[in-house]
Amino acid sequence: MGRAFEYRKAAKMKRWGHMARTFTKIGKQIAIAVKAGGPEPENNPTLRAIIANAKRENMPKDNIERAIKNAMGKDQSEYKVVTYEGYGPHGVAIFVDTLTDNTTRTVGDVRSVFNKFNGNLGTSGSLSFLFDHKSVFTFKKKDGLEMDELILDLIDYGVEDEFDEDEKTNEITIYGAPTSFGEIQKHLEAEGFEVTGAEFTYIPNDLKEVSDEERETIDKMVERLEDFDDVQTVYTNMK
Repeated sequence: MGRAFEYRKAAKMKRWGHMARTFTKIGKQIAIAVKAGGPEPENNPTLRAIIANAKRENMPKDNIERAIKNAMGKDQSEYKVVTYEGYGPHGVAIFVDTLTDNTTRTVGDVRSVFNKFNGNLGTSGSLSFLFDHKSVFTFKKKDGLEMDELILDLIDYGVEDEFDEDEKTNEITIYGAPTSFGEIQKHLEAEGFEVTGAEFTYIPNDLKEVSDEERETIDKMVERLEDFDDVQTVYTNMK
């Protein structure tokens, strides 16, 4: 019983730690969105998308409202979007998306992890040929929805004809050009869809095969990078 209790306690602490890091990262995203488009979600489509993501991560309403209020403060730090690219162990490409108010600190943190795992941090854009940058939207499927018709409506915005459907949550996920993020979101909302997630992502176009042992090492490296508050998302081309 004692071991079981300690295991459950450790699992709970790890889950709380993940939630805290996730909420911190979303708070930074809210800060940038508010400064760029104002604190009113109805007039700020980027902020609306971030709030939808926050709710998806079970971020409390009070936390969201506090993050918006803090972002309006005059002493709020200015955050920058900075990406870092390189190769981890076993030749796996790693793309690190960050949001930081101190690039010196962030690059030092990221480089330390690459060095620890015998990786090599490259120059910006060095791995762009391995990843496709896309905007991703998830929304609730409406009764009687004809996906072919919807895709046809959105194809002018660079939306792909392939999509994912989750029957358990009754949600559809579509992929499109990153430059059309605002237009895609506006069209979905105008058509009355409940958007539950909207973000940018990097999808590898050349997957690398790894062994179970190699995968375990890469997973540890990714987890270490994600421990930093400045790191938003880590992408790899590991199959």
